[in-house]
Order: sequence, then structure tokens, then C-alpha cells
Amino acid sequence: MENWGPVFVSLVLFLLLTPGLLFQVPGHQRWVEFGNFRTSGASILIHSLLYFSLICVFLLAVKVRLFFG
Repeated sequence: MENWGPVFVSLVLFLLLTPGLLFQVPGHQRWVEFGNFRTSGASILIHSLLYFSLICVFLLAVKVRLFFG
């Protein structure tokens, strides 16, 4: 059996934290913009730091594990 937890958590976080898809921090007009489908260098940096910190929390501290089969 393989552990699919890291794969699933990484995929979900990547989809949720893609800059401009659901939200963007910092936005072009306001601090947080929702669903504008645009991005900037600062937004990419902040979203990648959020992704890294959440991945560390879920995989190292919480130890999410999913087994199929």
C-alpha cells in the first residue's frame, strides 16, 4: 500500500493557492482580491510562502496519511 496523503494535500493546496484563481494577496487594487485571474511577482512570492508553510504543517506536524487498496 502506498501513502497518497502527501500527493492529495499537495494537489489541493496547489489548486487553492494558485495566485489569481480563487484569491490574490496582494491584489492590484486592494490587499486581497478574489477571482481576478491576474498575478504579480509579489503575489507569486506570498502564495509560494503560504504553500510551503501549509505543506510543512500538514505533512510534518499533522502527518496526513491516505491509503488506498
